[in-house]
Amino acid sequence: MNPGMIDRLLDRLDRLEPEEIQRLVLKIVQEKGFLEKVFEVLREGVVVTGAKGSIHYINQAACDFFGLDPRAAIRSEIGGLFPGLDWEEIIESGGVVNRDLVVRYPEPRLLNFYVAPLPDRDSGEDLVGHVIILRDQTRSVARQRQEIESGKLEAVTSLAAGVAHEIGNPLNSLNIHLQVVERKIKKRVDPELAGELLESLEIARGEIKRLDFIVEKFLNAVRPVRPNPATTDLNLLIEGAMNFIGPEVADRRISVFLDLAEGLPLLHVDQDQLKQVLYNLVRNSCQAMGSDGEISVRTGCDDENVFFTIADNGPGVPADQVSRVFEPYYTTKKTGSGLGLLIVHRIVRDHGGEVEFKSREGIGTEVTVFLPRAEKLTRFLPSKSESAVIDVEVEG
Repeated sequence: MNPGMIDRLLDRLDRLEPEEIQRLVLKIVQEKGFLEKVFEVLREGVVVTGAKGSIHYINQAACDFFGLDPRAAIRSEIGGLFPGLDWEEIIESGGVVNRDLVVRYPEPRLLNFYVAPLPDRDSGEDLVGHVIILRDQTRSVARQRQEIESGKLEAVTSLAAGVAHEIGNPLNSLNIHLQVVERKIKKRVDPELAGELLESLEIARGEIKRLDFIVEKFLNAVRPVRPNPATTDLNLLIEGAMNFIGPEVADRRISVFLDLAEGLPLLHVDQDQLKQVLYNLVRNSCQAMGSDGEISVRTGCDDENVFFTIADNGPGVPADQVSRVFEPYYTTKKTGSGLGLLIVHRIVRDHGGEVEFKSREGIGTEVTVFLPRAEKLTRFLPSKSESAVIDVEVEG
């Protein structure tokens, strides 16, 4: 809208005929309506406030970000509508503010807030309001994180393959030489002494096989393996996995409590890989607690996912280290490999799921695995109300 048009109208108001005034006012209204239509089709949210923080205009995109009704939002205080945004601090700053804010309702989003002051056109100093531009950064940030995690996982996989190769070759060589030594002992050594030597050789051969088995398991855990999905009852799978690992947990005098929700929808997952996730999470809890602790296993579902939670009452992870728990080789345990949660994250991601890690130092840790339902429920959203034509006024 051209500000000069309003000034010319006011200056000439006493000299204009009623028909001329009507024509100019109609032109102003048409320009205002055009700008509102432009704002309404933008993907970015646009909010205009008065000097005291009341909302004078809000477009549909901004309403969608916060689950607001445009009519109800007008004249509301912006500080009350946007939780987490310290409006008093923004006003006191007096300049442009650019920050990211996590919004939880109506759905989790990472929004970028760009807030710029609107000075009075004449004085250039008096503040008449603010304009806020909102951009949804959720997908772009998620893509960046996924690319970073993929890069880390590829680096670990490459390193693991190299280490396994370097260990595997000497192991094969040792095995061959042990066979040669065995044949010479049988031919040239006194039978009584040969028996003792052959017994030692068998122990050495067994240790080589054990080390080879460990290396192979390590490779299978780290390198990408295509899931072999099958229709699965999560509760039955958890019960079977806990029965298998139960003696190992009981050996540490750790109690396990199962809280399995009834009537869970079936999953389409690789059962062996999902058991690996459970084993890693339970062993992590056991190693963190040491002994004499409690582990609870809960299941549940929502419209999109079936999930299970492994919670313990161990020492927890310091707040400044929680963000690093999925990094390769990062561990808070003296004997940990730092690969357990990385493997969990890789398997769950390959199944299209997500992992949520929560921990409070001195209270315990809770890890929730979300897996997509084989059949998702359909939710019908209410139709959007038509955007109202809203007058933009400036507070005095």
